[in-house]
Amino acid sequence: MADASYPDDLLYHDQHDWARLEGEDHAVFGITWYAQDSLGEVVFYDPPEVGATILKDSSYAEVESVKAVSDVIAPLSGEIVEVNDALADSPEKINEDPYGEGWLVKVKLSHADEAGTLLDAGEYRKFLSAE
Repeated sequence: MADASYPDDLLYHDQHDWARLEGEDHAVFGITWYAQDSLGEVVFYDPPEVGATILKDSSYAEVESVKAVSDVIAPLSGEIVEVNDALADSPEKINEDPYGEGWLVKVKLSHADEAGTLLDAGEYRKFLSAE
């Protein structure tokens, strides 16, 4: 498993999901180190369909671990434009590299201004220590 980290270039949702903004209207989503550590060994990822519309604060996928099945919550709203197909054969990438090869989806944002509601890395670390 990866070491605990919360990269400064990401934005964080209080449900332990992250967003990496790419340009003005695209983002990559994944789950945080804290989320994958809490889940334990990830054994299955059930992604959304490309073209699906997702809404901020709503479930858009499921991650199954040896402990439980958990909903993945969208940090921002938009349309799925790409799914990380490599996770079908190697869901453990979510544990090994949650901010790199373990990314979940790429999204064309419908409300880019929602990014202002997310936490930066410092705020997310404070949120974790208070939880």
